[in-house]
Amino acid sequence: MKNTRSKISLIALTLCIALATEMSAQKLGSFGSLTEKTVGPKTVKVPYTDVITYLGYAAPGNEDATVDGKKFYYFYIWVPAVAPELGLRMMSPAGDTKKIKGAIKAADFDANAGSEDYFDTYITLERSDIVSKENLNEAAVSKAKWVILERNDDSSEMPSQPSGSNYNSLLRYKSEVGNPTKALTVGLYRVGFTTYKTGEVNGTFLAEVAAPIKLPGVAVAKTLEELNNQLK
Repeated sequence: MKNTRSKISLIALTLCIALATEMSAQKLGSFGSLTEKTVGPKTVKVPYTDVITYLGYAAPGNEDATVDGKKFYYFYIWVPAVAPELGLRMMSPAGDTKKIKGAIKAADFDANAGSEDYFDTYITLERSDIVSKENLNEAAVSKAKWVILERNDDSSEMPSQPSGSNYNSLLRYKSEVGNPTKALTVGLYRVGFTTYKTGEVNGTFLAEVAAPIKLPGVAVAKTLEELNNQLK
């Protein structure tokens, strides 16, 4: 009886490890836009045609701001043309990124790519009042006004985290053409991210910024210096 119980325990442990490995290795599927089409008996979202992948790492003490008691981290987006819609999704940990081509990486990502740490992602898409590349500097950005266009905490469309919880995030934002403060026009945007629960943000992440049309000249970077280098 003891041997039987030991075998059962070993099998259960093996299954748990296999399940955890499978979850941590899950990949993102197609990133669908707000536009839908009918395919047979199903209604599906039409995939975004322009997708930029950003790989980053967040560590305690490196936050950019504290907002309502939460430690926020940011990365910037330069949008070079009027866009009808933007999509944003983030998962942590970043998982196996070896086969991802053309991704933009934060300076500290490779050194921490093997980290098993991850966080409950909470994301915001924010637009500034900066509309000229000449103002992409610390002095101008420090005085910029930011408007939160959309935010998201948990999305059932995203892969589960290694814990099995659906704590990864996804949002889609449609431009409000008649509202100057909420239209997706040329300018500087940023992604803010933190953890939903009060506490430290720690771990790797994969983020995707997407549009339903090609936006030649779009740039994504952690710092304004990196952003300017991409735009040269």
